Amino acid sequence: MNWKNKKVFITGISGFVGSYLTKELLERGANVSGFDRKIKKNPIIDLKTDNLNIFEGNLLDKKSVDNVLNDDFDFVFHLAAQPFIPRSFENPKETHEVNGVGTLNLLESIVSKDLDSKIVFSSSSDEYGLVFSSKQQYLDSKEKYGNIFPEPVSFPELPISENNPLRPMSPYAVSKVYGDFLMRNYYHAYGLNTVVSRSFSHEGPGRGEMFVTSVITSQINQYNRDLIDNIIIGNVNVFRDWSHVEDIVNGYLLLADKGLSGDVYNQGSMRTNSILTYILLSLESSGYEIDKIETINNDKIVKNPTETDDSKLFGLNFYKTKLDKLMIDGDINFTLDDKGVIVFTNSEKIRIIFDESRFRPADVPILLADNKKIRNLGFKTKYNIKNIINDQLNYFN
Repeated sequence: MNWKNKKVFITGISGFVGSYLTKELLERGANVSGFDRKIKKNPIIDLKTDNLNIFEGNLLDKKSVDNVLNDDFDFVFHLAAQPFIPRSFENPKETHEVNGVGTLNLLESIVSKDLDSKIVFSSSSDEYGLVFSSKQQYLDSKEKYGNIFPEPVSFPELPISENNPLRPMSPYAVSKVYGDFLMRNYYHAYGLNTVVSRSFSHEGPGRGEMFVTSVITSQINQYNRDLIDNIIIGNVNVFRDWSHVEDIVNGYLLLADKGLSGDVYNQGSMRTNSILTYILLSLESSGYEIDKIETINNDKIVKNPTETDDSKLFGLNFYKTKLDKLMIDGDINFTLDDKGVIVFTNSEKIRIIFDESRFRPADVPILLADNKKIRNLGFKTKYNIKNIINDQLNYFN
């Protein structure tokens, strides 16, 4: 699509993804307007740029939403949200209001103004929640949580297609399920041109410091500068499908152009890696050569943990480490009883300490996107996991 002179509106414009999306649209010649609770300096975009207008407002204030939707925009990207999962457990009401009522207010304004905009909604892979990689994982989850609904019909449930069952595991995830269905309801009920993107984890320079990849890379930066003695982390067993934010932004633009209204599309890299692997690869990118890891308690040892594993998993060939394969196969896992992990490198021993306060009340064990549907529209991933890590490390240097 030629974006020159297209009129675009972005909610959450000064947020992490909103900034990258704005920068890309301006470079393509679009006229961009946006909406955020607070206008602040932004390292990604120049707020004084021509063809850019940013307004202060709040999605929970219906009048302010009506006031900023003052043009017949060609496209609306709805990115604004309370996105931090731990905060959604601490304040579920806030998360429901911002992500749920805020989305409703936006749709109601578009209907009342009879806008013909195509709307791309930023939903989340967290909608899928409890996804089962094996029957044993299902049995373990059933013992932990009790009833599972919907029950799985086969194993594994990976990679995750748009037709996978939804088992949200946090108030944030529930709010995104609501927004997802609301978008499709307004397509059917009022004919709005809505497209839902279920985006898997996306990272890069400027990712909020409370998110796990920034927690990891910022701590490694501090460790390298002798500001801290250990790396402190929560659950390292979690696997995520990590993409670079710029790949996700290009996916949003593709969905605006070619996405079928009323439909849902996964956005992800079609690979999955553990949080512990993310830490180890970040250490390697900082110059450490890793010989082995060993738990502080319980004598769990893995030699050459970052060695590439080329075996096929879940019917896919994707980048993963020896450690990832051992963890997915259930040959090793890490618990609070282990206290942490000692990383043996060519120069020193680095301690990774497990912090119980950083564990969530309920967590999603593994996410891995099936992105064939959006790839059929022409989507391609440019960045691998090491590119993402290097960009984040460089940001904190």
